[in-house]
Amino acid sequence: MRGLDDCYNIFDLREVAKKRLPKGVFEFFDRGTEDEVALANNRAAFERLKLKHRALVDMTNRTMATTLFGKPVSMPMAIAPTGVAGLCWYHGELELAKAAAAAKIPFTLATGAMTPMEEIAEKASGRLWMQLYVWHERKLSYELIDRAKNAGFEALIITVDTAAPPNREYNARNGFNLPFRMSTRAAIDMMGKPRWLALVMWRYLVNGGMPRYENYPAHLRHSIRTDPSVNAMMRRDSLSWEDIKIFRTMWPGILMVKGINRPDDALRAIEHGCDGIIVSNHGGRNMDSAVASIDALPEIAEAVGAKATVLLDSGVRRGSDIAKALALGAKAVLTGRATLYGTSVGGEAGAAKAISVLRKELDNTMVYCGCNTVDEITPDILFGPRAVNSAARFVG
Repeated sequence: MRGLDDCYNIFDLREVAKKRLPKGVFEFFDRGTEDEVALANNRAAFERLKLKHRALVDMTNRTMATTLFGKPVSMPMAIAPTGVAGLCWYHGELELAKAAAAAKIPFTLATGAMTPMEEIAEKASGRLWMQLYVWHERKLSYELIDRAKNAGFEALIITVDTAAPPNREYNARNGFNLPFRMSTRAAIDMMGKPRWLALVMWRYLVNGGMPRYENYPAHLRHSIRTDPSVNAMMRRDSLSWEDIKIFRTMWPGILMVKGINRPDDALRAIEHGCDGIIVSNHGGRNMDSAVASIDALPEIAEAVGAKATVLLDSGVRRGSDIAKALALGAKAVLTGRATLYGTSVGGEAGAAKAISVLRKELDNTMVYCGCNTVDEITPDILFGPRAVNSAARFVG
């Protein structure tokens, strides 16, 4: 079986991860929803964007280093929250966090993580962000916010694009949902991956039992086989701007909202005290007719201007994608699947491999486009009408 040394890009890592993971686990994070239109469009939108090569520029002193929220990062990227990381590798969230810390980029821990936030804070020394899915009983969310604050996380990210449970039909077909319910189909699927059983599930079993949602409220901190009624307690259809106002009063650090694809929503987030806007369609995993994040980005970046930090996720698979996002107004990108593929293949080393691949590709793109710093990545590198429209935003 291919190893990390045989993987030359994110797509190679994906193919190896697909072979190593049970189908239910892999497709849970790899696939989209319904007809997977949004999933495909995220990539197609990036691929439609073309860049212009600039010749004869001295690039010997180039750097990808920049700042995010006033603090240095080695490249304009952060790790997005991925709740299934703990099933891709034993304590996969911790492996990802360590890789991010070593690479000097931020790591975001998901609400549904299987490693406690306190352990992440203790063992991963980098910049830590916490993602929050808001519980129907708000008191439970307030408790999680207090835990993150006490653990020293610097940023809180409120996911706001999942007001209704997404229609991921393939999960039902695979017999894999979270909370997990064992079925004959799921059991056969898992038994067909003995390496995964030994390196992931067995390690959980001999070190305390089935993996648990370690950042859930104490009385719900059961294993992934917990009662499906938990889903009812996590209903988010009542989430409103009033909640964002409350979270702002509770959280002393950086506050971001994730799942914005309208300029008016971005401006309302700023009015309610948010420091960061994450343009996202949840990786094409929620609303299948959602606009691609990279297509929604320019309008939002123009509306926000310098009032907040704009970031982008959904669809990033190449370093050139990062350059395109920066050219259209993002300060940085978040990557979810890309680094999760790496984690699935080799834990911390695999995540580090994914980060290094994207770093090298971004470096190459900067050289080709004649950009010595990320601040020089402007609409000027884009080809076609998109470049003209975006350039007007920068000078208007």
